[in-house]
Amino acid sequence: MTMIKESFHVKQGDMTTAGDASARIKRQCKQLGIPASVVRRVSVGTYEAEINLVIHANGGRIDFAVEPEKITIRVVDDGPGIPDLEKAMTEGWSTASNEVRNLGFGAGMGLPNMKRNADAFDIKSEVGVGTDITMVFNI
Repeated sequence: MTMIKESFHVKQGDMTTAGDASARIKRQCKQLGIPASVVRRVSVGTYEAEINLVIHANGGRIDFAVEPEKITIRVVDDGPGIPDLEKAMTEGWSTASNEVRNLGFGAGMGLPNMKRNADAFDIKSEVGVGTDITMVFNI
């Protein structure tokens, strides 16, 4: 039984709204009484994904589903795709522009942080098509 199912659209390059979707997801998790340790991990993973949509993709969508035993976050974009997933999963490796780095982002921790915080993590990416990430967090 799915308790909540919602989608959030994230705009490319809009740093003023970056983090809004992950904040709403965090608030909903808290309202459902999900343990704080799980809420924290969901928040970190979702925020990292949202920032990546803003910085690296042409925007995208975050799907959020809560079931009694798990939370599933799916992030889909139609961005440029990731040419080398192995490199992209390496802490500190980033393709962020200097402008983005000057704003305090682009440290190359996004994908590694998503994987570290999720109980299950799957990423598929095709150059010229986009990236599809699924994170599952056990409750």
